[in-house]
Amino acid sequence: MRLVYYLLAGALSAGITFGLAIVIWKLSIRYRLYPKIRARDVHTRPTPRLGGIAMFIGIGVTVAVASQFSQFHLVFARPGPVLAIFGAALIIVLIGVADDIWDLDWMTKLAGQLIAASLLAWQGVQLTSIPIVGGVIVLSSYAGLLTTVLIIVLVMNAVNFIDGLDGLVAGVALIANVVFLIYSWILATSMAQAEYFNLASLLTAVLIGACVGFLPLNWHPARLFMGDAGALLVGLLMATSAISVTGQVDIASLQYTKQLAPAFIPILLPLAVLIVPLLDFALAVIRRLRAGKSPFTADRKHLHHRLLDMGHSHFHAVLIFYAWTAVVSIGCLLFLFVQAVWAITIMAVGLVVCTWFTIAPLTRRKVAEAAVQLAETGDLEQAGAARFDPLDEAANDAPAGAHGTARETREKDAALEALTRTASESHRPSRHDESRSQTEQNRSQTDQDSPRQKESGTA
Repeated sequence: MRLVYYLLAGALSAGITFGLAIVIWKLSIRYRLYPKIRARDVHTRPTPRLGGIAMFIGIGVTVAVASQFSQFHLVFARPGPVLAIFGAALIIVLIGVADDIWDLDWMTKLAGQLIAASLLAWQGVQLTSIPIVGGVIVLSSYAGLLTTVLIIVLVMNAVNFIDGLDGLVAGVALIANVVFLIYSWILATSMAQAEYFNLASLLTAVLIGACVGFLPLNWHPARLFMGDAGALLVGLLMATSAISVTGQVDIASLQYTKQLAPAFIPILLPLAVLIVPLLDFALAVIRRLRAGKSPFTADRKHLHHRLLDMGHSHFHAVLIFYAWTAVVSIGCLLFLFVQAVWAITIMAVGLVVCTWFTIAPLTRRKVAEAAVQLAETGDLEQAGAARFDPLDEAANDAPAGAHGTARETREKDAALEALTRTASESHRPSRHDESRSQTEQNRSQTDQDSPRQKESGTA
């Protein structure tokens, strides 16, 4: 029955977020509160970016209502961390809304993120210890503060970096937080002195609700974006929940120590649920530093951009991100329920399947390119075959944004099949060609038989 309270909190957060999202969407359309389309954007029409406000209010109201229930009295027994989370979230949302409207420079945004993260660490929401096999590593006050600030800023930017497709951040966060809520619940019931109602689980539950309530308006084609305010808020709360759980784990007090196999799941799972944002963030930072640019310089080379350029549709690209997040996070969670060999096997199979679906468009494109190169040039000139021939177009050297919009990508996918059929048909002899070839063979045979007939007549 205790889990029901978390479900009710999530449902309340979802309802408030959904209702406010509709209101904000209508007001944004009426008063034209949306920016112009940028070169790196995937959408083709101006769309409001203030959905993060609805998520913030939905989460804040739900937490305030939960504070009135006796079941959550342990969560609010120390009001300092709760107020710090609210203050940090408010700072992040204000910075995000300002960026969504006026497009702030990266230094201003980073300063706001550092202030918000420092506020959390100052009020005790920080990583004080790291659980390992056989015990814990206790961090000093300064090391804990710096590590906490670094993790929070890292996760916020990682989540914000993947906010480029309709429903991507909300869906990935939904999957990751459902897995993390299950884990935190199992962890709480496994402690010697169980604390079923804790801050990490409550934050995770209300964040799940906010994502559920926001998705209907953010699903492709999106009517409302969460913007930097929403993406940074999601990253902030996910980092806060992970820090709250990880820093309080005592491996020796767990009843499922053997099933944890090994006992570094408290560290591994928070990384697993954030694997996609962290991977995209790491690749972006390395790519920009190698180019001599700031790590926060915007470009069109994120993972979701690359999936679209490979030939995936908008919907398929989002589903691929969902699949990778689910496989890695659920695979880590399986260590709690099955033997390690089975968990590893299931995860490996899932990763292979995800890899296949990720690279499938490349296989189709290679087939089309080979067919185009083998076909006669004159037969395919009017079909625009040159753009599918890497020898005729240096696709890898094309500038950012040169691959076109999502609509152009779909048109290219349809053209690929047509070109492949055309190329194969160009090498297939028609009935007229077969009859003409047969006539020429008969004529040649007649010409060869004529001299023989003349020689026999002379004889």
